[in-house]
Amino acid sequence: MISFADRATVPSCVLIRFLDQESVLLNLETERYFGLDAVGTRIWQLVTAAPTIGAAFFQLIEEFDVEPETLRSNMSELLNHLAENGLIGTQPADVGTAAQV
Repeated sequence: MISFADRATVPSCVLIRFLDQESVLLNLETERYFGLDAVGTRIWQLVTAAPTIGAAFFQLIEEFDVEPETLRSNMSELLNHLAENGLIGTQPADVGTAAQV
């Protein structure tokens, strides 16, 4: 189950190719692939660049005319499907950050 407090990661075995505004993800280990439309590609771009999935969610709210509950549900469904197929991973958002002194 994807947590919006976590950071999305791209496994090293996953390739992504952008085709116009769409994209294709391929897990080289399992040979599973998944095509994303323009909206799915934008979600992928933001969640893999943002410090947390939640931060990407708020950016998407700004970019798209969508109810927050609908976006949260659709994002969760997409990200859980990608995670189940080894096409995206997560880690706690504070992993890899330096502790404050």
